[in-house]
Amino acid sequence: MKILVTGAAGFIGMHVAKLLLERGDEVVGVDNLNDYYDPRLKLARLEQVKSRPGFRFVQADISDRVAMEDLFARERFHRVINLAAQPGVRYSLKNPHAYIQTNLVGFGNLLEGCRHNGVEHFVYASSSSVYGANTRMPFSVHDNVDHPVSLYAASKKANELMAHTYSHLYGLPTTGLRYFTVYGPWGRPDMSPWLFTSAILEGRPIDVFNMGKMQRDFTYVDDIAEGTVRVLDRVATPNPDFTTDAPDPGTSYAPYRVYNIGNHQPVELMTFIRTIEDALGQEARKNFLPMQPGDVVATYADVEDLKRDVGFEPKTPLAEGIANWAAWYRDYHRLS
Repeated sequence: MKILVTGAAGFIGMHVAKLLLERGDEVVGVDNLNDYYDPRLKLARLEQVKSRPGFRFVQADISDRVAMEDLFARERFHRVINLAAQPGVRYSLKNPHAYIQTNLVGFGNLLEGCRHNGVEHFVYASSSSVYGANTRMPFSVHDNVDHPVSLYAASKKANELMAHTYSHLYGLPTTGLRYFTVYGPWGRPDMSPWLFTSAILEGRPIDVFNMGKMQRDFTYVDDIAEGTVRVLDRVATPNPDFTTDAPDPGTSYAPYRVYNIGNHQPVELMTFIRTIEDALGQEARKNFLPMQPGDVVATYADVEDLKRDVGFEPKTPLAEGIANWAAWYRDYHRLS
């Protein structure tokens, strides 16, 4: 198949593109290479896929309507995976317009591209952040998620609503994936593994929010990439048991699905930090701080639907994943 992967120079995008190329798909990767974090990392990720047969890179912004119209008309993609987004909960408090432009306007451009060019399946990154003020664990796609606590989360919930509208109006099969705290080699500098690792190795204190009383469903990036590709291969279909008098938020009468994709094993933040300390052989200096606005205390994914429908089964234990992360970090930074 010819597959569009947006955000191809991103953390998850690079790993997904590699997996598709390894099985013989043709991949067109799109990224705007912006400076939200060091573009050199994005370029280094691209080097991991650019030399592989079947890959082509297009530098473009998904919020550029004309560029997206031209790209879709020219390439005639079979399927699309949208991993391009303005990420980060905390940054959304400082620069909300970046989220509106990329996560809403850009997402709309992709839906239109799919609608007008016969795309068979549109898979897109949602986020565990959509659960917002929910406290019932584990988080289920069949629960209501109408109380986001950050603009980032609101933009991802909006993506799910926009996708459903296109599934309803135009019969476009769409599947949203609510990613849960992805980590691993080639991760982002604004995420906790990088922030903790760099501080520990440089002897700086790490910021530990909510006095360390946090839980996250840390999920290794290889497991995330495999699950994403499995979902791409299972084109969304209507739920024959859907009823409008008791609507199920995770499915629809239209060809629409939403799945959680996580490790289904929440980890205490202090345990996560100790695992990084063990991998680095150094203890962290800890700066305990109150809860950050927009954050949630815990995330925990119910992934039974994903297991049932595509056979998703996360395989990577935390200690193994963090060891791989630490080895990559030292190698990337040329540290002994």
